[in-house]
Amino acid sequence: LEIIWQSKFGTGNAVYQGANRYYLNDFFMQQHKLEFRGKNFFVRGYMTGEDGGHSYDMVFTGINVNRKWKDDNTWFGQYAGAYIQGTLAGMNPQQANALARSTADTGRFLPGTAEFKNAFNQVINDPDVLSGSRLVDNSKMYHSDANYNFRDIIKFAEIQVGGSFRSYELNSHGRIYTDATSLINYNEYGAYAQLMKKFLDDRMKFTGSLRYDKSKNFDGNYSPRLSLVYSAGEKRNHNFRGSFQTGFRNPTTQDQYIGFNIGNAVLLGSAPDNLTRFNETFSLSAEGQLYAGSATKIMNGNDAYGNSYLASSVTAFSAMAGTDPIAAAALLKKSRANYVKPEEVKAFEVGYRSIFEGTSIDINGYYNIYNNFIGNLNVVSPFYGTAQDNPNIAAGVADPGVQSIRALQNGEYRAYQLYTNSDVEIHSLGFGVGLSRKIISDFELGLNYNYAQFDFDQAKDPSFEAGFNTPKHRVKVSLGNDKLFKNFGFNVSGRWNSEYEWESNFADGTIKSATVIDAQINYGIPKLKSVVKLGAANIGGKEYYQVIGAGLIGQQYFASWTINP
Repeated sequence: LEIIWQSKFGTGNAVYQGANRYYLNDFFMQQHKLEFRGKNFFVRGYMTGEDGGHSYDMVFTGINVNRKWKDDNTWFGQYAGAYIQGTLAGMNPQQANALARSTADTGRFLPGTAEFKNAFNQVINDPDVLSGSRLVDNSKMYHSDANYNFRDIIKFAEIQVGGSFRSYELNSHGRIYTDATSLINYNEYGAYAQLMKKFLDDRMKFTGSLRYDKSKNFDGNYSPRLSLVYSAGEKRNHNFRGSFQTGFRNPTTQDQYIGFNIGNAVLLGSAPDNLTRFNETFSLSAEGQLYAGSATKIMNGNDAYGNSYLASSVTAFSAMAGTDPIAAAALLKKSRANYVKPEEVKAFEVGYRSIFEGTSIDINGYYNIYNNFIGNLNVVSPFYGTAQDNPNIAAGVADPGVQSIRALQNGEYRAYQLYTNSDVEIHSLGFGVGLSRKIISDFELGLNYNYAQFDFDQAKDPSFEAGFNTPKHRVKVSLGNDKLFKNFGFNVSGRWNSEYEWESNFADGTIKSATVIDAQINYGIPKLKSVVKLGAANIGGKEYYQVIGAGLIGQQYFASWTINP
């Protein structure tokens, strides 16, 4: 019997990019695990906790530092007044804008000044998004799992059973999740059984398993999986494999419980108990009060999911409303976003691996079918009226559809980014080939190619973002020799990926193709039982992107000394 206690602690600073950019300042994470392990079983449990430290949202820091200097209404009023004066004086739009900015920006706090530093410190320590930018997160996760192998009891096949239990404790004090007044707790659990049996003189191995999982907010899921591996040839060095698997992906804590105001929109999760916990109160115009029957409007998740337009249709409407209101109204499309639910996949995979006449070869291919693919949907909810397809603009202001149009025209609406599923069946497929061979003496040449294709008919769900974010083609070529000289070796490789589209909460765009050269040399010191390595990534020096909105990746150098006593 082996008993293991393991604790890990980590702290540091980093820039994280999600819907905005966040500076993770002095964040702290800890994980503790206790495990009991025997010959045929294990039982383990662990806790992961985090503390956001002095982290803050960089975008809202800028916004609210400006608000410490001058409130929005004053700034926009001064800008608009100066712009109109410039236009009346005969200025073109560019000149009028320059005049308006210089007028409204007079006295702005400048970085480095005492006024700026004081405002900055106030903002980054204030968790209220309307006046501050501090990120508060003291969430925890508890997890346990167990497994037992019956190999010493049951002989005809190897049978294993197991299960897991996980508990989430969300605690952002209302800054990220909708937990301003109380913690959010929810659980999920699962159980499985697996059978493995060998046939045909142990050349054929069959594995079958069945797993059941249940989470608080969703129906249970069964996940059967089957696989076959056959070893052919006299030396059993030709290995063929094939599998069929079903799986699912539960929505994350963010998909379910986020309620995050990022200024121009609200990121909103769709757990049933989340929809009313996030709410905002807006003052209405005189026209809005007439239609709504009150001076204010309280907006929550029920408005976002139940009474909203697709954001793409509102953009198209706004572009045409000034010239052809009837045609513009025809472009409006009501959102029919459902609450997010588990994503499901059916996966087929085949492969072959062997060493053939000195060449190591590995070929694999897969085909996946996704249903209820999890992604984001941008919507706009009017403060009054009823969102509907192609509202009849000629019906008059007593019509709820026309009232919703007036809300859009008056700027009385709220934008949301919802977490939901696409109704469109999505397919992905791909294959990979890996080859390696010693060509001269101990020089080894390697080649890998991977192809990935994602089939999603955007026309059937134009506002849905799948976020596949994977290049269609990737190639890597390497050349190395661990015994170039006594105790001395090297490896050099080149990587290339094709251009591909990137979709995320932060930004969408195109990632250009990139070629990267990496190299490493290593020297062994037997007397010290150690190896010294020197290396560099992207030694060509041309910077490249991997994520839209993140920094360019340049050259990286490293040195290591590894001791193996």
